[in-house]
Amino acid sequence: MDHHTFTARVARLTGTAGDRTATLVAATLETLAERLTGGEVLDLAAQLPRPLWAMLSPRPHTEAAERFGAAEFVARVACRADSDENTARAAIRAVFATLREAISGGEFSDVVVQLPRDYRDMVEPALAPAATRRR
Repeated sequence: MDHHTFTARVARLTGTAGDRTATLVAATLETLAERLTGGEVLDLAAQLPRPLWAMLSPRPHTEAAERFGAAEFVARVACRADSDENTARAAIRAVFATLREAISGGEFSDVVVQLPRDYRDMVEPALAPAATRRR
């Protein structure tokens, strides 16, 4: 999946367009990079289009993931995207659903396993059978 297709898919799922979609995608991926171990961030980036790599750059001084729950994840995305939490939550779901289509199933599982149970509300829609079909 190329960068344009990735952002267009998120735009369709969120009902946003253009720069707004790009901001929401960046905010979500930057926050996800904070929540994953450095090695997992690199593995994820390797399967995504090059323009998305910079949003996923791991922190050079640590391999460890930051530990924060789903509510904090949503709050960070909302703050980064200058949006309300409902918009952020919808964007997070859309990015996870798009990630599920863009990367291998094994890599998606590796990402999801690093997230605690309270992320289920945001991740489960991406795990639905219709979401697993690669386009």
